Amino acid sequence: MKQILISLVIALFTVGPSFAHNPICECFDNADGTITCEGGFSDGASAEGIPLRVRDSNGRILIDGTMSEHSEYTFDKPTGRFRVEFDAGEGHVIQIDGRDIEE
Repeated sequence: MKQILISLVIALFTVGPSFAHNPICECFDNADGTITCEGGFSDGASAEGIPLRVRDSNGRILIDGTMSEHSEYTFDKPTGRFRVEFDAGEGHVIQIDGRDIEE
């Protein structure tokens, strides 16, 4: 009986992380010189207020914004190579290479 109880306690602590919410972010080229990124979490939570940064190939911040109340952020497409960072906190940063953003 004691072993079953210990097994149940261990199971509860190891299963919990699988139900955590994971960040989701996608960006689209609007074909008008702008890019729109949409974000959120796997549990349906909003990304409102989550930082979104655009960095050049040297890591320098070109654009520093936050997701809107609709979990979106639109910005002017930078020239040259860049990447988008959706920063939902430690262990929850999504990076999207600008070359992977399509119409």
